[in-house]
This record gives sequence, C-alpha cells and structure tokens, in this order.
Amino acid sequence: MELTMVLAYLEDLKKNNNRDWFNTNKSRYVAAKEEFELFVNNLIPEIREIDNSIGVVTAKDCVFRIYRDVRFSTNKEPYKTNMGAYISRDGKKGKFAGYYIHIEPDNNSFIAAGIHMPDADTLKEIRIEIMENTDEMKKIINDSKFKNIFPEIYGEKLKTAPKGFPKEFKDIELLKFKSYAIVHKLDDKFVKNETNLKDSLIDLYKIAHPFNTFINRVIENISENV
Repeated sequence: MELTMVLAYLEDLKKNNNRDWFNTNKSRYVAAKEEFELFVNNLIPEIREIDNSIGVVTAKDCVFRIYRDVRFSTNKEPYKTNMGAYISRDGKKGKFAGYYIHIEPDNNSFIAAGIHMPDADTLKEIRIEIMENTDEMKKIINDSKFKNIFPEIYGEKLKTAPKGFPKEFKDIELLKFKSYAIVHKLDDKFVKNETNLKDSLIDLYKIAHPFNTFINRVIENISENV
C-alpha cells in the first residue's frame, strides 16, 4: 500500500494554498484523504501487534484535519500542506505516548513517537521516572539500532536544571527536555517508491516501542492516582 496520491496532491496544494483551488480540486482532496485514512486503518492493527495498549481506534480517531486555524496566526494560508495521524490508546486527542505519521512534500515527511509538550505535572513525573531509572532509559536510547533510527530526543530543552531537580545529577541533560519525542525523517523518494511502505514503517515503530512503554508507564501511574 502506497501514499503516492497523497503526496502528489499535497505537492499541488502547497503551490496553490487558497480556497478557490481547494474547492475546484475537492475531488482530489477527498481521494487523497481516503487513501491516507485507508493507510492509517491498515497501520493500526499492525501497531497494536507491537503495542497491545493501543485501544480500538480507527483513522477517524487519529487523523488530523487539513484545515488550519488562522485566527491567531500570521500565516493565513487556509490549509495544512501535510496529512498526519497520531495512533495511541485514545487517539489523536489522547494523553498517552503514541505513534505518529506525517506526510508532507519536499522531503518533510517523518514518523515520530513519544509525547509532545506534555502538561507540567506529567513532564515532572517523566523527569522523576528518568532520574530514578536512568540506566533503563539510557539503555533504550543508546541501543545501536534505536540510535541509528532515532539519534536524539527531539525538541526544545531548558538551559538549566528543571526546577526542583538537583543540578549535580550526572545525567541532568536527560531531564531538560520539554518534550520526550523521537523523530525519523522520510524523504519523498522513500514515501513514493518503498515497495511496502506500511511494513517498513512498522519496522521503525517496533524500534520506538520501548521508548513509548517507558513514557506510558509514567502516565498510567498518574491516571491511577487521580
């Protein structure tokens, strides 16, 4: 299964990001959206084989809207130039670490896992878990296969130790992240030409699974104690 139609449509949308073009080409959008949703619906049971915490979700629960909220943005283009889906135990609006797919032309596609910009309480608990189980986290992220696909934890970092955490902690750099997410970029050639794109992505998500398991253990404990 491929996403060739999706990428081709998004390439043209990027050049014509206006309502007139979008409405004139609405049938192309519908066809691309259906192709993407079918792809996601086929990904979900495969991801559930890796991670049995994934709930009974469908593409409808996971795929993000293409329409941009431009009310508070200087960029007034009405449409996103990507299609994305977040597969987790409770879908795109959930609080758990999950498995993300992002398709965007000009070599901007990627997959991701982990958790992006969690709330302050969750972030604090993740940092505590890492401090108390540093060797476990380091074993996950320093594994050679993992490191090859996900070379670093992605996103912004604090410049100093987080409030309430000891500055002298030897692995303090691991506690400075504002997100605990990992990213693997996909170029257009890979998205267009990979013989079995779904299986190739599943192989990458398998490598990400231990990282998600670590993060979700924290979130499960928070949920149980609420």
